[in-house]
Amino acid sequence: MKVEVLFPEFCNLYGDLANIKYLEKSVKDIEVIHTPLTGTPRFISDDIDMVYMCSMTEKTQEKVIEKLKPYTEKIKELINGNKLFLCTGNAFEVFGNYIENEDGSKIEGLKVLDCHSKRDMLNRHASMFLGEFEDLKMIGFKNQFSQTYGDNANCFFAKAIKGIGLNPETRLEGIRVNNFIGTYLLGPLFILNPLFFKKIMDILKIEDYTLAFEEEIMAVYNKRLNEFETLDF
Repeated sequence: MKVEVLFPEFCNLYGDLANIKYLEKSVKDIEVIHTPLTGTPRFISDDIDMVYMCSMTEKTQEKVIEKLKPYTEKIKELINGNKLFLCTGNAFEVFGNYIENEDGSKIEGLKVLDCHSKRDMLNRHASMFLGEFEDLKMIGFKNQFSQTYGDNANCFFAKAIKGIGLNPETRLEGIRVNNFIGTYLLGPLFILNPLFFKKIMDILKIEDYTLAFEEEIMAVYNKRLNEFETLDF
């Protein structure tokens, strides 16, 4: 299994690189490539199983857009070919049509996803999330200065049971196009949601893996799930 982590020196605001550390502990035969912002993405030339990118500052978003813009067509090709992309926090916003600032100015995105985001730097949104992804329940947290808008009725990642979706006006969270998954949910997701980790292994057709710390991580998942189901938020 070969995983590329994009720009980890800048894209790790909420510690979600722990998802990769958990992968390394769980998958026996794994190669992790850490591509710096000054480097060339390896998904251009190599057969990468999963491309991963997590939260970043707003200024970094603009740098990432400029970095990835020359590879837009390749990214579209990979998504159409069912390559797995996992983008957490505000990382998926760079793939949208544009990001709008408070003054109305717009930063053009990669235009891979048909959505746009709006920033509100004076109002941070922080919340918990309980929802459904396919046949399992997902838990997570949100911490963001932006919301995303667009019709994701046929391409959402998870449906909120409690909490908000892409924005406060919808219960449909994130975007999933083929195997591109973009979600505001933080966690780290794999550690909070070991059953979701198994889903990712299924998507990748990886059989030689174990759930690291399985007994402990499942006990914590079930305990936290019960808490989320009983809390009022």
